[in-house]
Amino acid sequence: MGVTAVLMLPLLLLGISGLLFIYQEVSRLWSKSAVQNKVVVITDAISGLGKECARVFHTGGARLVLCGKNWERLEMLYDALISVADPSKTFTPKLVLLDLSDISCVQDVAKEVLDCYGCVDILINNASVKVKGPAHKISLELDKKIMDANYFGPITLTKALLPNMISRRTGQIVLVNNIQGKLGIPFRTAYAASKHAALGFFDCLRAEVEEYDVLVSTVSPTFIRSYHVYPGHGNWEASIWKFFFRKLTYGVHPVHVAEEVMRTVRRKKQEVFMANPIPKAAVYIRTFFPEFFFAVVACGVREKLSVPEEG
Repeated sequence: MGVTAVLMLPLLLLGISGLLFIYQEVSRLWSKSAVQNKVVVITDAISGLGKECARVFHTGGARLVLCGKNWERLEMLYDALISVADPSKTFTPKLVLLDLSDISCVQDVAKEVLDCYGCVDILINNASVKVKGPAHKISLELDKKIMDANYFGPITLTKALLPNMISRRTGQIVLVNNIQGKLGIPFRTAYAASKHAALGFFDCLRAEVEEYDVLVSTVSPTFIRSYHVYPGHGNWEASIWKFFFRKLTYGVHPVHVAEEVMRTVRRKKQEVFMANPIPKAAVYIRTFFPEFFFAVVACGVREKLSVPEEG
């Protein structure tokens, strides 16, 4: 009996591996069919996540509209996509110069896209600007700039493209947000406020447009890390605060977020929260035990203020 079990184990592992491979291939083909021939607008396409989203959707056969505020970097992205794509299965991306913090140009960009393709099937609101510092040292002008880029810009573009989706009774709007749309972290007041505002807007919009068969999805990772940057080592376990933020700083790789955005579009999911157990627990603690959460956060702030920073 023992010998039979030992012989069966490799066959069992091989069978499981085969099933996983089949599942991955079916998922990949399903993803392609979900976006093939669809007009997909990606904002801040020159960021790490924007590039990965462009790669995933371009491979899937989407008609891409890549938006960014640096034309040279947009052209570099264009060349990278074209160089590895099969021309018979993909479409040439359209490049659009767009700075979402400049609200005055957003309407013109929306008109340019609609004039080109006649419609937008999927809008991926990816643009984001970060700032870190004590609230009293952040100028009001910088607060407004953060709100323009992270809130007013995305909702202005959404409002400009939404009537087309409503009239066609189809479309999907994806907001790539952040954990700070659910809980505030000290020294990021403007950024957290803009993320709370954006999440609130799109949560409301989801209910408003459901009757028109327009889907609103939000994807909220913790932090999106750069390709090759990893957290440094140190005595992080000295306090609950440091342990919590050590877990947060690992973040999520842009490739994984882009793949999750594709799955969200394919499965028509309304909300996705990408985080390991520690940040997820923090969100629940903030909801059900707010006084404890505030005490931990305040303790962390006191520790930070009592330790002088180098430089």
